[in-house]
Amino acid sequence: MKLTVFGATGGTGRQVVAQAVAAGHDVTVVARDPARVPAADRARVIGGDVLTPGPWQAALAGQDAVLSCLGSTDRGNPTTVYSDGTAAIVAAMREGGVRRLLCLSSAGLEIPPGTPLGRRLVTRFVIQRLYRHGYADMERMERALADVRDIDWTVVRPPMLTDGPLTGVYRTAVNANLAKAGTISRADLAHYLIAQVADDRTRHAVVEISGGS
Repeated sequence: MKLTVFGATGGTGRQVVAQAVAAGHDVTVVARDPARVPAADRARVIGGDVLTPGPWQAALAGQDAVLSCLGSTDRGNPTTVYSDGTAAIVAAMREGGVRRLLCLSSAGLEIPPGTPLGRRLVTRFVIQRLYRHGYADMERMERALADVRDIDWTVVRPPMLTDGPLTGVYRTAVNANLAKAGTISRADLAHYLIAQVADDRTRHAVVEISGGS
């Protein structure tokens, strides 16, 4: 399949590219700094910023799916990379006739019922405050996608990410909160994203994911 990956220089994005190439997919990477994309990934690399119009938009034509691993490392300031970035990707997909989109959000947006009090307090008063700008933008992204019907989108909400190995073992909940979510390796998250490209069951859905059996 022909896949385009955004956010490919981040931890999860690098895993997505490496695994997709290893699986025999034709991978295109859109990166602000092409030099940060490892040559060993054997992917086509296009320089560009998702928040700025450029050649990357036309490059989406003919692709089978887009995988967005966009993120922001600036915790202190508001961001629009999730909402505006995804909106720009969706617009380019429409122009290029591409329908399948998978993008990342965060399980931290919600506190599932039954969460132990200690974890609930940490999430509410530490994690959600620390990442408030990113979470606010993820919420804007999710609200905007909820109204999109001509693109087959899937939003994936992982919990805390680790650099652990690929196991292929994880738990998911579609349009529901996942009980006792812990952590998941970036390798397993990437594995799931690639697997969902051809899965109709998660289209127009928000999926929570966690490692473990």
